[in-house]
Amino acid sequence: MVSPRGIGTFVVWDYLVFAGMLLISAAIGIYYAFKGGGQQTSRDFLMGGRSMTAVPVAMSLTASFMSAVTVLGTPSEVYRFGAIFSIFAITYFFVVVLSAEVFLPVFYKLGITSTNEYLGLRFNKYVRLCGTILFIVQTILYTGIVIYAPALALNQVTGFNLWGAVVATGVVCTFYCTMGGLKAVIWTDVFQVGIMVAGFASLIIQAALIQGGIGTILNDAYNGARLNFWNFNPNPLQRHTFWTIVIGGTFTWTSIYGVNQSQVQRYISCKNRFQAKMSLYINLVALWLILTCTVLCGLALYSRYRDCDPWTAKKVSAPDQLMPYLALDILQDYPGLPGLFVACAYSGTLSTVSSSINALAAVTLEDLVKSRFQSLSERSLSWISQGMAALSIFGMVGGPLLGLFALGILVPFANSIGALVGLLAGFTISLWVGIGAQLYPPLPERTMPLSLETYGCNSTYNGTDWMTTTEVPFSTSAFQVYNIERTPLMDNWYSLSYLYFSTVGTLVTLFVGMLISLSTGGRKQNIDPRFLLTKEDFLSNFDIFKKKKQVLDYKSHPIEDDGTDNPGFNHIELNCTDQSGKINGTRL
Repeated sequence: MVSPRGIGTFVVWDYLVFAGMLLISAAIGIYYAFKGGGQQTSRDFLMGGRSMTAVPVAMSLTASFMSAVTVLGTPSEVYRFGAIFSIFAITYFFVVVLSAEVFLPVFYKLGITSTNEYLGLRFNKYVRLCGTILFIVQTILYTGIVIYAPALALNQVTGFNLWGAVVATGVVCTFYCTMGGLKAVIWTDVFQVGIMVAGFASLIIQAALIQGGIGTILNDAYNGARLNFWNFNPNPLQRHTFWTIVIGGTFTWTSIYGVNQSQVQRYISCKNRFQAKMSLYINLVALWLILTCTVLCGLALYSRYRDCDPWTAKKVSAPDQLMPYLALDILQDYPGLPGLFVACAYSGTLSTVSSSINALAAVTLEDLVKSRFQSLSERSLSWISQGMAALSIFGMVGGPLLGLFALGILVPFANSIGALVGLLAGFTISLWVGIGAQLYPPLPERTMPLSLETYGCNSTYNGTDWMTTTEVPFSTSAFQVYNIERTPLMDNWYSLSYLYFSTVGTLVTLFVGMLISLSTGGRKQNIDPRFLLTKEDFLSNFDIFKKKKQVLDYKSHPIEDDGTDNPGFNHIELNCTDQSGKINGTRL
């Protein structure tokens, strides 16, 4: 095994690789801006004309929430807390099944553009407005973190210009989202997933070569107690156990894949329901691949720095700087590869931000603009959609929102009063525990950080200070000094595993919503079966095995043999309405 030495620096080739990634992303936007006459309608811009197929949508689903926070944060999580994070592989399976079999059938058969349209149809305009506001606030906060946090980490280690990176990310995302709409977002995501996997692969392969093989890396991890897969402690206050990851993680990620506009907008853009479901199941394989890469990178980090932790040795100022530090350390002899890793991290940022921009445009247009300016033409709406995508400067609300949608889809007697009160209760409880956990972080016995050593630093690094601007190590809950007197509230309620925040919000919203609905006449209302998950929705999964008779149909596009046609995917606009005044499930 080669001993660590001083890390390298960014060179011209690294900047060229990074710039190439940005240019190709922008070029995809230009291509889809002019292909087929451009983005003529809001449906073209926001939904890709509802003509997408499973594979590119699956890659886009993977990229959308595999942000730079994942690229930089997950390996450092494994480095500090062990490979128990890999249990998320089980979580992802449950999340995809729930999203594909519970939420997708209802959203798809209604032909909606914004998930909040469902809330308006199932409950009323006030519930829809609440859902819209919460989504916008959530997305603004999340997107801000996704843009700034990785830029800061990469700036500290590589010297990459902080605000130059932030501005470049914002400008490129805004450009290709505005020019090419959802098709551009999906196909740039496909490209960016490729970059992410290439960046991870370069690090894993080089680390294996330097450390003496994958076997050595796994052996080092075993000796360092990093292969801690099976912790079955049921205590909900422990940060990561099998149960917190599987149960809490399922609620957390279902709030993303099941009801978050950024994800739902992708799979309902598919041309039929079979393609939409396939996109989710193919995406599951891609999620497992990315998870494997991040866990291996975390174990490689530990193998490389097991006797000289760069964080406690003050060579980096925060754990999320460990991955770029490793890249500059082991890839310094290969000009361009450190740049490939930075492109990998920023591909995660671009894919997430572009998804958020497009989703915000869809929600703002469908829920705020269309409902108040119904006379606008499709061309005008298309221009407004592209303008909304320029609003690119944009946690704890995912659980209550999941509970709200679950209330509508799974509880026939839920009414608008129960939905509003349940949402308010769930949001209040989630906010309480979430903010409390930030103000009074759990003690190390709850987070259980593993040991990090520095005894080998003097002999291997010869006291080299890699950068004169290094700050004092960033304080986290695992190493924080607590000068305040701990109360039972802090040691119990505020110490709840962060993965259970979404679980608590969802369950409180559901239970309160059901109780209020029952006490306010929820059983007396008549609900359109299309707004609920029905037995027919499940049985329709087997339609592909039935032989269909060859009959003439009024539709001008060919009907595929697999699945249910998207009611929004028509070359002929039908202006007939039913008695409730809806077209394709959307209230006029």
